[in-house]
Amino acid sequence: MTVELVLVALFAGLLIGSFLNVCIFRLPRDLSVASPARSFCPHCERTITWHDNIPVLSFLLLGGRCRHCKERIPLRYPVVEAATGAAFALCVAALGPTLPALKYSVYSAIMITLIACDIEERILPDEFTLGGTLIGLALAPFVPVERYFISMFMPSRWWPGWFSLAESAFGAMVGAGSIWLIGYLYEKFRHREGMGLGDVKMIATIGAFMGLRVALQTLILASLMGSIIGLIYIRVTKREAATYELPFGSFLGAAALLIALAGNVFSVWFPRLRG
Repeated sequence: MTVELVLVALFAGLLIGSFLNVCIFRLPRDLSVASPARSFCPHCERTITWHDNIPVLSFLLLGGRCRHCKERIPLRYPVVEAATGAAFALCVAALGPTLPALKYSVYSAIMITLIACDIEERILPDEFTLGGTLIGLALAPFVPVERYFISMFMPSRWWPGWFSLAESAFGAMVGAGSIWLIGYLYEKFRHREGMGLGDVKMIATIGAFMGLRVALQTLILASLMGSIIGLIYIRVTKREAATYELPFGSFLGAAALLIALAGNVFSVWFPRLRG
């Protein structure tokens, strides 16, 4: 893989990360991502000029503050841009300019956005959960999803793309159904909401992209991460454990990225990560 192609992927990821930041700010507030077309400071509402909107670099040159009102720019902006750029570059470096590289780049961008939205606003926008599920289903016939369960009941002579699409749809439905059932039972016995519908839709996205096995692995890993990190955070900040709302979607996104990239991108360099 040429350095030039990886740099192009990095640059594309940085630009897309900048747009994702617009989505992260505007979608939870029911604002249009298209209008106004230019970004603006949420404090002084001044339009941000192009040279103050260069991914990562502008944040560093401005010292993390708005040029006009000097209010702090959230660290989330360069983090999302850098993470998206790095994900795109890694996918292309490992897989080349291929459909799998495109699939895992898009998947990474969706997960990064959902992580940031959930941490910041406790919202998982439908545009990225339901939209992501549709994208995962659309890509499934062309980038194979692991044959796990439903393929055993399909005629072997069928086009391989149908197997992949079936596993994608099955992973989305069963994965989402599993987490919905957990939330339903929790609410039934504890008499308070334990799982939002946003989390259910997010698991559907993961299942559509990766299949049922990865969706279930993600749910298990996210639950472990959420339990450990959540308890530590509650202890350190002295929050009330009974009322603290854990941003579970952020743990789902982190687990989904770790499992998917380890098994399909990093495994190109480290074969032991496969499976």
